[in-house]
Amino acid sequence: MGQTLAEKIFSSHAGKRVRAGEIVVAEVDIALIQDGTGPLAVRQMTAMGFSKPRRPESTLIFLDHALPSPRRELATDHVFLREFARSSGAVIREHGYGICHQVVAEDWAEPGQIVVGADSHTCMAGALGAFGTGMGSTDVAVAMALGNNWFRVPETFRVIVRGRFQRAVGPKDLMLHVIGQLGADGATYKALEFGGEGLRDMPMPGRLTLANMAVESGAKAGLFPSDEVTREFMERHGRGGAWRPLAPDPDATYARTMTIELGELEPTIACPHRVDNAAVIGKVKGTAVQQVFVGSCTNGRLEDLAEVLAILEGRQLNPKTRLFVQPASRRVWLEADSLGYLARFVRAGAVVLPPGCGPCAGIHLGILGDGEVCVSTTNRNFEGRMGNPQSKVYLASPAVAAATAVAGVIADPREVDQ
Repeated sequence: MGQTLAEKIFSSHAGKRVRAGEIVVAEVDIALIQDGTGPLAVRQMTAMGFSKPRRPESTLIFLDHALPSPRRELATDHVFLREFARSSGAVIREHGYGICHQVVAEDWAEPGQIVVGADSHTCMAGALGAFGTGMGSTDVAVAMALGNNWFRVPETFRVIVRGRFQRAVGPKDLMLHVIGQLGADGATYKALEFGGEGLRDMPMPGRLTLANMAVESGAKAGLFPSDEVTREFMERHGRGGAWRPLAPDPDATYARTMTIELGELEPTIACPHRVDNAAVIGKVKGTAVQQVFVGSCTNGRLEDLAEVLAILEGRQLNPKTRLFVQPASRRVWLEADSLGYLARFVRAGAVVLPPGCGPCAGIHLGILGDGEVCVSTTNRNFEGRMGNPQSKVYLASPAVAAATAVAGVIADPREVDQ
């Protein structure tokens, strides 16, 4: 009997052929922590009697959530993590380098790996055919100290996509639709495995968006086959030698299969205060919006910025709506700058922020006021997610965000001439 992607990856790391539902001890290729969860992971590892990770070169520390630090206790956490990196040999990525998940995709993740992180959106590595999954800080401390951990091999939901998107509809709309269908806990401890002929026309940025948000349906991972799109992405980032093909077997067994026709999708919004509170744009169009945020590990890539600029071209922001733009990594920032994107955003009236997570997690650089509404390209809209429980956050695609920034109300990007 054939294997799913999750079963193949765990088999290669457990030293035996495994099936969904089995408990295994598997080697971990990458363990990552960030400035919010990292201090606890390091202290837990130390409490277990370990002074340094088993494999420092694949233990990654990111200062990405609070930069520049808005409070002294967060700045002190940064000092603590820097000192740990110096003493242990762990790899640290400093202020401005970028969001951990984006940088891992650019520089580290490879097909067939197991990537664990003390951050729920570590599942984004699945876009490259790696089993990326978030864990609690203590579990990641174990992975850092021992180089392995125990896992329950997840059952898999297969999501088959067919056809092509219509204009101004894209992967974010697809994922919000999928989460709306499954529910916020409908895929708990499952792997979402994407497949179908619709993937052939889906570049890596869209795959990263889909894998990133798999956890919003409760999934343990969001997985893609490693194909030519994967190879081209890795070659573009100087890592082509690490590419290898990886695909599920044709006779693999799935717990559930969903088939989605891309051409039938419309721009889709997640309404407050749940990611699975999905609605097509016609149901929320016209809602007044005070802030638009474009960025995060979900939609802060160069292609996302280009999509926003295509709608902003020749237009100014609505005077009642502010726009914050935040590239997901230093690489994205530099590429956007070389292409003139950042200057175009500024001329349109936007504020460009340094690469990082700030507004998405509600730490700083974009906290909402009481009663304000934000349309955001991020991955969560829980009550208080962007720093104020008295505000409302709608999740949307970059195209919807751009149209909204111009209109001052939630707007359908299909109705904007480009």
